[in-house]
Amino acid sequence: MDVRHLQFFIHLCDSKNFSKTAAAMHISPSALSRQIQKLEQEANQQLFLRDNRSVELTLAGKKLLPIALKILSEWQQYQNLFNGSGNELQGEIRLFCSVTASYSHLPELLSEFRLRHPLIELKVSTGDPAQAIDKILSSDADIAISAKPEQLPNKIAFEAISEIPLSVIAPAGISSFADTLQNDTPNWSSIPFIVPEAGTARERANTWFKTMKIKPNIYAQVSGHEAIVSMVALGCGVGIAPDVVINNSPVREKINRLRLAPIKPFELGVCCLRSQLDNPLVKALWDVVESKTITL
Repeated sequence: MDVRHLQFFIHLCDSKNFSKTAAAMHISPSALSRQIQKLEQEANQQLFLRDNRSVELTLAGKKLLPIALKILSEWQQYQNLFNGSGNELQGEIRLFCSVTASYSHLPELLSEFRLRHPLIELKVSTGDPAQAIDKILSSDADIAISAKPEQLPNKIAFEAISEIPLSVIAPAGISSFADTLQNDTPNWSSIPFIVPEAGTARERANTWFKTMKIKPNIYAQVSGHEAIVSMVALGCGVGIAPDVVINNSPVREKINRLRLAPIKPFELGVCCLRSQLDNPLVKALWDVVESKTITL
């Protein structure tokens, strides 16, 4: 099996676009199509469903992806043992984090990492932090910045870098429930709540509701904490969000923190598959993480 074919396959799995992958890999789309066809012949399986508008992985393609990633990772490790640049590590790390983490925590980690390992390339993708652990388990990312869940899968290694408080926030301006919030004992069932759709922040919110004996009137379940702060600023409801997101939000002046029973903070850290710690590239970043604790 040609390692180059696997590189084409992995990139196409991510881009889902023959033209984009062909441009990135410096070959023509027709040549790329022929290379993928050769790989499909070797696998004796159809790996992609293609039409004029989209490219999607078949079940066989999804099964091959983690295997291809492992083969390519081990090949890069082998090359690093004998490359001509001495002890300099080379290759690519795929990192996943939230939009907020990309500017609140990532720069400090990467500034030292780039000094230590200038030849390692980083491919950063952002999204809902609740997806971070799944991204690692499905091999869609090599390493991720994530909140530590109540139940951490055994396959996952986790290194804490910061403790993140959460706050209950309300609109600073006019809202339909502003008067209710002024009461000493608000009727919480009449107040709309905006909460995270999933993840550790949602777990903390649910625990807080039980502590406060609140049966929440859920107005919206939102993917991504940044949108919670925005919806609260617009007067849609009362929200629960991490302080780091609130502090970095462009609409932070339009919300107020409510003085209520505290919500248990969560640990923010870096995670990867335990097996990936044998990968010199991932281990290099992991060593930087272990040497740092970020406080905000």
